[in-house]
Amino acid sequence: MTTTEAGADASSSPDATDGTSVKDVTEVTAATGAKDAPSTATAVGVVTDHDRGIHGYHHEKQEHLKRLRRIEGQIRGLQRMVDEDVYCIDILTQVSASTKALQSFALQLLEEHLRHCVADAAVKGGDEIDAKVREATQAIARMLRT
Repeated sequence: MTTTEAGADASSSPDATDGTSVKDVTEVTAATGAKDAPSTATAVGVVTDHDRGIHGYHHEKQEHLKRLRRIEGQIRGLQRMVDEDVYCIDILTQVSASTKALQSFALQLLEEHLRHCVADAAVKGGDEIDAKVREATQAIARMLRT
């Protein structure tokens, strides 16, 4: 349960509609050095999962790990195919499938990054949004080169 600085239950406080207390907002404002501290838990100064070190993929972590293990199995299959002198085109078909699986995984991570990290920066505004958009754009450029 979060509380306001006065010690009142934050759920009854009109300033904390999302479970974020005024104290949390004040702490973030002080930590970021913002000059115009909001008096309520508005978009600027809201403590988000991102502030707590939770990445965008966190909520789907087990699904991602399962997917990566499947891709790992595909790569081991490629090794086995080469070891067993399988026909070249069959190996290339498996390489293509493995590549598509990795690209699909990367695209899902990118979407989660946009929804979580970039959206978080957009809420906070300032230079952080420019940095996150630039970072996402560079990631997309790397994905397109492959």
